[in-house]
Amino acid sequence: MKKHKIQMGQVVLHSLFLIMVVLYIVPFLMVVSISFSNETSLVRDGYHLIPKVFSLEAYRLVFSDPTQVLNSYRTTILFTAISTFLAVLIMGIMAYPLSRPNYRLKGPVSFMVLFTMLFSGGMVPSYLLIVKYLHLNNTIWVYILPGLVSAYNLIIIRTNYKSLPAELIEAAKIDGAGELYICFKIVMPLCKPVLASIGFLFLVNKWNDWNTSLLYITKPELYSLQYLLQRILNEAEYLKQLAETGELMGNEVFPSESFRYAMAMVAAGPVLCVFPFFQKYFAKGMTLGGVKG
Repeated sequence: MKKHKIQMGQVVLHSLFLIMVVLYIVPFLMVVSISFSNETSLVRDGYHLIPKVFSLEAYRLVFSDPTQVLNSYRTTILFTAISTFLAVLIMGIMAYPLSRPNYRLKGPVSFMVLFTMLFSGGMVPSYLLIVKYLHLNNTIWVYILPGLVSAYNLIIIRTNYKSLPAELIEAAKIDGAGELYICFKIVMPLCKPVLASIGFLFLVNKWNDWNTSLLYITKPELYSLQYLLQRILNEAEYLKQLAETGELMGNEVFPSESFRYAMAMVAAGPVLCVFPFFQKYFAKGMTLGGVKG
């Protein structure tokens, strides 16, 4: 009876997980289907998991100016990769002394880090600092340098460092290892799951950044992908009006609905391809955080 109850419990648990998986997968498949659907069929037949009438018109409109889209892809990939690497490296190094009990400035520095979580300079002072004094506007560095260190992520990494056995650090020091060697060769490799989890979350946040382009970029070749797609989306209604008057596409129906979902796929596609490489570290990092937090 006990074994039977355990098996029934596992069946119920697995069934719940399968339902959750379906609830995540079906909307994604619906987005893919709508992006490849003909606009007329969407208006007539509604949404389906398999397109009633297959069409690439929405993607043709998204990539109507391929040079601009490719430039935005290149810019976004460049600043996302560089800023993620630098953020993980800097926060990984900063968290090490804050996790050590013999660091004399541990208290004041920790207070300064915590203080930035409660108060910030505000948008206008930040804008003046970046534009007037640092002159980062209209450069790739405006995407990379501001916001490299997150106080919340730094505290998570520091807490994970503190969970390592102190005997491990002491043994390394007895063997003659310096602090930098311990940090890079012992502590950071052992905390790779947490660093990878923080890195992936930082990467997604950077990839979805469009506000930076709105505030600091006027050169089209430096537009981020999200900002470019937002501009295209804002112009979609205008293009639809032109199509209705016959000035843009003659008598064809402008694919406004499939157009939106095609842009969603263009924006999310690269992140979906990157996630499997972080998945094992991400899951393990979240598990460690739940056990040791």
